Amino acid sequence: MSEPTSNVFTDFPTLSRTAEHVFSVDDLRTKLASGKRLRIKYGVDVTAPFMHIGHAVNLWAMREMQQAGHKVVFLIGDFTTRIGDPTGKSATRPVIPLKQIERDAEAFVRQVSRLLITDPEVFEVRRNSEWWDKRPLPEFLGLLAQVTHAKLIQRDMFQQRIKRGDEIYIHEMLYPLLQGYDSEALDSDITIVGSDQLFNELMGRFYQERFGSDPQVVITTKITPGIDGREKQSKSLGNYIALDDTPRDMYGKAMSLPDHLVRQFLEVYTLVSLDEIVELDRATTADEMNPMVGKKVLARALVKRYHGPEAATEEQEWFEQVFSRRSVPDDIPTVAVPADALRLLDVLRACMPEKSLSELRRLIEHGGVKLDGKTKLTDPAQQDAVPEGAVVRVGKRRWFRVTFHASA
Repeated sequence: MSEPTSNVFTDFPTLSRTAEHVFSVDDLRTKLASGKRLRIKYGVDVTAPFMHIGHAVNLWAMREMQQAGHKVVFLIGDFTTRIGDPTGKSATRPVIPLKQIERDAEAFVRQVSRLLITDPEVFEVRRNSEWWDKRPLPEFLGLLAQVTHAKLIQRDMFQQRIKRGDEIYIHEMLYPLLQGYDSEALDSDITIVGSDQLFNELMGRFYQERFGSDPQVVITTKITPGIDGREKQSKSLGNYIALDDTPRDMYGKAMSLPDHLVRQFLEVYTLVSLDEIVELDRATTADEMNPMVGKKVLARALVKRYHGPEAATEEQEWFEQVFSRRSVPDDIPTVAVPADALRLLDVLRACMPEKSLSELRRLIEHGGVKLDGKTKLTDPAQQDAVPEGAVVRVGKRRWFRVTFHASA
């Protein structure tokens, strides 16, 4: 049964801000009082080497517990990735090749290591293929025999598919059992997850109880909408602030946040004190904070948390220069473009070689390219669109000074 977090996190201020429910509070109190080094399960399927600040909510909470001496077991779901968790999915996930899984797993470890303490005393990396690849079929069938169809079909995304008349494949129904048993295999004491993973992790408690183990405590954390104010942060929707974002992109994305989400983002994603957030609230009314003031505090706090105080100061000054005073930044790069690259598309390709031609074409056609920050350039094939020494602005935060040179 779910209970409010109450005062159970007095020693963990980050969790006290971001936790929603604990299953169960009494179990957590008992574990924390035992003096034992607790094992904190953190499992991910490696569907893409990408993490955003929504993922980081749980990582910061785990780091806080590491600092108290507890151990994070980072579980790479290299086996379960081949199946795919149907959470939030309206269709079956495509099969991901094993080589891609291994490559993406390394990227996940790199990103996680930016936030977690990687000392082996408090950090361990495991893969669930360790036990699933070797498990005999009779034993696996024995695990299945402990769970009824009625229990599994309660999962909300299965109910949604049934209502729509969509198919549910058997391997998808088995996913919660696989993720749940991972907790037994790892001897997990605690897992910190978003509420969308609650069903799977309660299966972990179920299996641990069946095997006579001490069941893990499941802590669910707050999930916010993305920076577009709609669905939760997702790479496919482009509504995220990524851990790998540059300080400039991180600051700019925070400033683009809808006004009504500023307080929520401050509370969940920053270390700004709750007292200061309340004071920001009072800047206008008791219910609505001054959006621009709050956004600047949010943007600076995010950059400081992930890139340090110097970067936060630099980005605040840059933003003030470019947007508040509407001037061209001083530190824009100069790009030398071949003189025979006369089309606008060719000029932009020289400025942003990491982008595909189709991406650049869309940027131009959708009005994302301006000459000297003012005149929109919308025709990719336009000749001589950019004169010598002119400044091209791409989107809101990228600028280039263009010069031309003779081709070799």
